[in-house]
Amino acid sequence: MSPAVRIVAVAAGIGLAGFLGWRLLGPDAHRPHRLSGYVEGETLYVAASSAGPVSMVAVQRGDRVKAGQPLFALDAAQLTAARDQAAAQVAIAEAQLRDAEKGQRPQELAVYDAERAAAEAQVRQAQADFNRISPLVRKGIYAPAKLDQVKAALDTARANAAAVARRKNVGELGARPDAVNAARSAVASARETLAAAQSRLDQISPRAPMAARVQDVFYQPGEWAAANQPVVALLSDDRVRLRFFAPEAEVARYRPGATVRFSCDGCGAERTARINYVSPRSEFTPPVIYSREARQRLVFLVEARPDPGAPLAPGQPVDIVPLEAAPKGGVK
Repeated sequence: MSPAVRIVAVAAGIGLAGFLGWRLLGPDAHRPHRLSGYVEGETLYVAASSAGPVSMVAVQRGDRVKAGQPLFALDAAQLTAARDQAAAQVAIAEAQLRDAEKGQRPQELAVYDAERAAAEAQVRQAQADFNRISPLVRKGIYAPAKLDQVKAALDTARANAAAVARRKNVGELGARPDAVNAARSAVASARETLAAAQSRLDQISPRAPMAARVQDVFYQPGEWAAANQPVVALLSDDRVRLRFFAPEAEVARYRPGATVRFSCDGCGAERTARINYVSPRSEFTPPVIYSREARQRLVFLVEARPDPGAPLAPGQPVDIVPLEAAPKGGVK
């Protein structure tokens, strides 16, 4: 072997020995095994169901909002006019229903009272004539035909009085049941139209559905926003998840409901999270989180919901403490 070859072989041996020594005694030699992951946020995009110019934006990026806090509003002139028109239609329908239910006005009923008084007077007059003519006919002073005339007049007067009384009763009843039901249906329809108009008006000025952090604002006052186009993006602490990858040989340890411990830069002491999802499909480890300790290429995505604590930023790397295998004869 030539001296040059011996020098190269010795240098290679020294390099290999140095690498093995660094792996065994270096800073990573005693570093505990961790699974790599990151923080993922499920963003809630808030939009208006109608198109229009943005008239007001009440939040800005980075703000913390409470549930029910106004976020933004579109110009409401047209929808406000439609709502007011629907409210006027409700008032008209309700007035028509009241009119159908209560019968005729007191002034109209007073006419029936006058007619009844006149009819009763005619009855009294016809009864007096009958009482006066009846004995005279029996005495032969008047012919029997005269008695028939006054009796017919009395019957006519009585029938007229009864008819007047019934007309007043009908006037007090109000409209027919079918007409009243139609008026009630018109009121219900007008109220539904008003509710729909009010709902459209409310939808152009959304409020925060939950406490969250404003992740982004896409439009400013004066800009035109299309229907269903997000204007504000929210990220609630309840919608933050940890995503990490378990090796194929260890995935059986991770079940929904199990608790894992994790740490991250600037998070302080270790925290806990509860697994809520384990992917049924395997995948290859993404290069950006390829672990220096775990060299397995086949992994399964695991998702966990962090327990309450300091807010976590989406995209933040985390280190997951692996779950230990259950001992033989029981589950640990």
